[in-house]
Amino acid sequence: MFRILEAQAPTKQNATDTINTLSGRLQSATLVEDRRAAILGLRSFAKLYPASVASGGLRNLINSLNHDGEDVDTTKVVLETLLMLFNPDESSPEASDDIALWLADEFTQRQENITILLDLLDRHEFFSRLYALQLISAISAARPERTQECVYTAPLGVSRLVAILDDKREAVRTEGLLLLTALTVSSSDLQKLVAFENAFDRVFAIIGAEGSLTHGGVVVQDCLSLLANLLRLNASNQSFFRETGGASKVAAILDQVRREEDVPDGVADWAASQRNKNLWGLLSVVRLFLSTGSASTQVNQIAFWQNGVTPLILEIAFHPSMDMSVRAEALATCADLIRGNSSLQERFAQSDVVSPSEGPSKLLTTKINGEAQDFRKARPRANVIQGLLDLALAVSSVSSFDFRLAACECIKAYLYDHGPIRLHFLARARDGHVSDEHEADNVLTILLEGNDGRTGDPYRHWVAAVISFHLLYEDFDAKQLAMEITAGDASKGEEVVTCIQNLTENLVIGAQRGCDDRVSIAYLMVLCGWLYEDPDAVNDFLGEGSNIQSLIHMVLQPHPQKVLVAGLCAFLLGIIYEFSTKDSPVQRATLYEILTTRLGREQYSDKMTKLRASPFIRDYEVSAQTSAYESFGGLPEVYFDKTFVDFLKDNYSRVLRAMDRDPGIEVSVVTNGIQKGISRELVDSLRSQLEDRSKALQKAEADVLSVERKLGQEQADHRKAAEGAVIELNRIKNINESLQRHHEEDVHHIDLTNQRMLQEAQGAHESLVSALRVEVQKSKRESEDAAAKVRTRHEAETNDLKNTIHKLETMIEKLNKDHAQDLRTAYEEYTTNVTVLEGRLQRAEERAAEAEARAAIAQNSVEASHVSRSSVQVELDDLLMVLGDLEEKRAKDKKRLRTLGEPVSDGEEDDEVDAE
Repeated sequence: MFRILEAQAPTKQNATDTINTLSGRLQSATLVEDRRAAILGLRSFAKLYPASVASGGLRNLINSLNHDGEDVDTTKVVLETLLMLFNPDESSPEASDDIALWLADEFTQRQENITILLDLLDRHEFFSRLYALQLISAISAARPERTQECVYTAPLGVSRLVAILDDKREAVRTEGLLLLTALTVSSSDLQKLVAFENAFDRVFAIIGAEGSLTHGGVVVQDCLSLLANLLRLNASNQSFFRETGGASKVAAILDQVRREEDVPDGVADWAASQRNKNLWGLLSVVRLFLSTGSASTQVNQIAFWQNGVTPLILEIAFHPSMDMSVRAEALATCADLIRGNSSLQERFAQSDVVSPSEGPSKLLTTKINGEAQDFRKARPRANVIQGLLDLALAVSSVSSFDFRLAACECIKAYLYDHGPIRLHFLARARDGHVSDEHEADNVLTILLEGNDGRTGDPYRHWVAAVISFHLLYEDFDAKQLAMEITAGDASKGEEVVTCIQNLTENLVIGAQRGCDDRVSIAYLMVLCGWLYEDPDAVNDFLGEGSNIQSLIHMVLQPHPQKVLVAGLCAFLLGIIYEFSTKDSPVQRATLYEILTTRLGREQYSDKMTKLRASPFIRDYEVSAQTSAYESFGGLPEVYFDKTFVDFLKDNYSRVLRAMDRDPGIEVSVVTNGIQKGISRELVDSLRSQLEDRSKALQKAEADVLSVERKLGQEQADHRKAAEGAVIELNRIKNINESLQRHHEEDVHHIDLTNQRMLQEAQGAHESLVSALRVEVQKSKRESEDAAAKVRTRHEAETNDLKNTIHKLETMIEKLNKDHAQDLRTAYEEYTTNVTVLEGRLQRAEERAAEAEARAAIAQNSVEASHVSRSSVQVELDDLLMVLGDLEEKRAKDKKRLRTLGEPVSDGEEDDEVDAE
């Protein structure tokens, strides 16, 4: 029985056949309910068979969005199906990354597909908006550039996306925020459009609605990411942000963070972590306005200062209860806010901050009249530069290294490109060092006292060296001021040790004691920056003869982990040789001999090459200089300052080739317009050239005397020739005067002749004029007589014409009267004729109508007769055909009878013959 039922059951369909059937039904169905049912069927297969569903029904699904967009239920099911295609099950046999790419291509290759999704955003239905945003996000993740182009060119595409930020439903708003963040990563055109759709105000409104930085969650972090995308490397958006009061909004948010941190209970631990992330993100957004080298950086710096952003960030950086990473980012932001802006650097130095030397134990416990007071009023305050030095130079743990490094960066920004501030800072450090008071945060004192190894903190000397390097680097006046710093009193018989010699001694002693490489590198950075292009400093260094031997020993030490120290020592030796002179304490030739014999060109080049190839130099720009990279000893892998690395890379080739330069050639150095150093061979060559030119000058003077004698003789001869020429000139003058007199007489005679001829011509002219006058008067009289005759004749002709006209008018009037009588008579005759003719015409028309009626009747009868005749003729033709058939059949029958031998009657034969 069961076998019979199984045999009668329909054939089972596999998934592919079912998907194809559903796709066909979706394409051909005319009712919305049928299409929705087909889509529901496809949705059930979308997770497990995404490729099959996409290949068979993707375009139909997109078309359904276009045609059935008004039906909310159908739109929701279609969007869910499309989202499932982008996110299939991992266990699906058809799951592949290529499916998402293919789906994204199908949407982005036709602009109207993206436009359909954007149109769905105009509806306020929850799922339509949410799923449309998620679908655009999935398309953007697969094909970001094409999606950006489609959204950019779609009508009101960007406006619709930005308007989603005003949606009160958190899920929709968050999805729109993420989508805008993804679309604005790299497209500057989209960034501008989004910004000019009032995106900044909307983002700040979301931040405020979410509880600002302190109570806001991941949504605030997403808002800051969108702000970062809109402002990164986009000067137009930065200007728009600045002009629309964005800096004041940032200041308000920061002030709220500070005030919330100052309340007695502070910020809860569960909220502090997210608050720190949000605050770090906002500080990163501020730093986007402060790109080094940008034309708008200084304008942005001033805007943030005027709106109070810089002081607030500084307060957060020195707030003891803030997280170290946030404080480090705040100090780095402060550094960017003042770097390269001289007016802000000076105003920054006048700021006061909470003293970092006090611990946070008294925070929020100080009470006045029983009320807790603001910690800024309860804690002592200090100058910001003093506070930064305390943070940077105080002995601290590795966990606060980033904060310490940020404080150092802030001091570097304070000194950057401001000579007077450098000199003031260095003078204060010098005065503090030579005074009896011990200053723990004096960079010169730290470096000159050396490292006794008791603190176990090499970065104290390293930070002091970095600050000193920035004080001296490319600043001739600062180097001269530092040269004045000495130790020892000569009047008391003590040896006077210069600052350079003291630094070199501490370097050598530290290397002998096995101090950390960071301390040696710190001293070497200061010495390299100081001695470069400064022959006076090089001579000061060479004043202690053992310094060269000590550096060579440090270069040649076989320790494999001392690559950086050995390379920097070789670099320093190259600088010393490059800028040494013949007058140096160790002469240039002697120094060259020492370096080539003790060190050698190969060793020198090898150490320099290894230093340059070290990842700490080669990869410095791409390596993070933070505590995240710690060495085996537990200290961060930070050895160099960025400016020093740039200095080393820029001058590496020159210093490497220094050993190839002959010791007789000195390098000329121009400092503040003064050239220092010159080749002695060049001086000797110039002297020999001067002697040769002196001899040539004496010979030239003798030649000049000989020429002068010849010139005197020639002048005497010239005078004689001149006297003869004067006599000849007088004779010629006399001849000329006589000729001139004769010429004047001839001219006078010619004038008299001309006057006589002129008088005769005038007389003839007057007689001719008189004759012409007589002729003119005679012609005038004749003309007047002729005119009178013509006038008389004209008047007679006129009178005759008038008489003629009068006669003609009389005749015309008579003719008009006769003609009118004739016309009246003709008209009456014409009227009578017309009446008679009209009567005749009417009778003719009546007779014509009767004739036409009779003709119609006759025509009908003729047509009826034709029809009857045609029918009779047809019947006659049919009878003749029947008769013919009968005759033919009869003839065949007779023939058959004769064949059979049957008798046939004569009548029948006659009939047959007649038929034949």
